[in-house]
Amino acid sequence: QKDTPLKQFVERGIRLDADINSFLLESIFYPGNPLHDGAVVVEGDRILAASCLLPLSDNQEISKRLGSRHRAALGISEQSDAVAIVVSEETGRVSVATRGKLIQDLKLAELETFLEGAYGAREGKA
Repeated sequence: QKDTPLKQFVERGIRLDADINSFLLESIFYPGNPLHDGAVVVEGDRILAASCLLPLSDNQEISKRLGSRHRAALGISEQSDAVAIVVSEETGRVSVATRGKLIQDLKLAELETFLEGAYGAREGKA
């Protein structure tokens, strides 16, 4: 979440209001976890909610090989200024959706550079 509130999606998900950390994200997205399906909405350093259903993109030019996870990332980026990070469940490849465009197969350094550009460098980065 950036400037456009995602309140309607947060309200339909499972509210967490928790500090963001890798352990919590990994446990949320662990297959079989009840919160596994759907998105996590993050604002600043807080996970607002998990298991949030996002709107799917109607873009007909999207590859038919992309599933609903990628379509939802694109959909929310078309309807808001949110940046959506999506990890393919099948391949583990990381993509980012922003402004209705999907940037696929990012390496960690590329993702970090992208996020620093979108949100600014954070103090105390480890």
